[in-house]
Amino acid sequence: MDRIVIADDHPLFRAALATALIQAAPEATIEETSSLAGARAALSTGPVDLLLLDLKLSDSEGFAGLAGIRADFPTAPVAIVSASDDDGTVRRALAFGAAGFIPKSATLSAMVEALEAILAGDVWAPALHDGASAESMEARIASLTPSQLKILIGLQQGRLNKQIAFDLGVTEATIKAHLTGVFKKLGVQNRTQAVIAAQALTTQV
Repeated sequence: MDRIVIADDHPLFRAALATALIQAAPEATIEETSSLAGARAALSTGPVDLLLLDLKLSDSEGFAGLAGIRADFPTAPVAIVSASDDDGTVRRALAFGAAGFIPKSATLSAMVEALEAILAGDVWAPALHDGASAESMEARIASLTPSQLKILIGLQQGRLNKQIAFDLGVTEATIKAHLTGVFKKLGVQNRTQAVIAAQALTTQV
């Protein structure tokens, strides 16, 4: 039986998603939360077959929530639901590892179709126009390992190497070694440039 978590701070939209899920996966167990912390708590208690994550939660900014969950729970499929459904937002969500993108403007039948596809293992998103560069900063950030991503988020938060090392339970030398890989993948030379690059995680959507 599928276990599906809806993380959205709008009760009416959670209800709409739940209605679509009842049609797409009648046997599924549906859990609801209004925060990123709640989504993380649900993921921590056992396997989740799908997390439906709103990009704009009170405790999550931009794509940082998605990127963090993908780093900490790499086996859990995450589909984005958002009122912002422009090409750039959809592309960035997929670049950061989303299993799908469901616009909040979608009809109930479209939501059911999207959910059925995502639960079947397909990546579902609205039709996109051509023109995205595979070498976008989003794609580069998405290529980071989970540890490298956590370090980049630490840099973005202004934390020192020793603080990041404490957070991750590793030595400061390990952080310095990882930073070399982070800089190389992002195509930057130093911490300041890396922090600027990391703005792709939190640009408003």
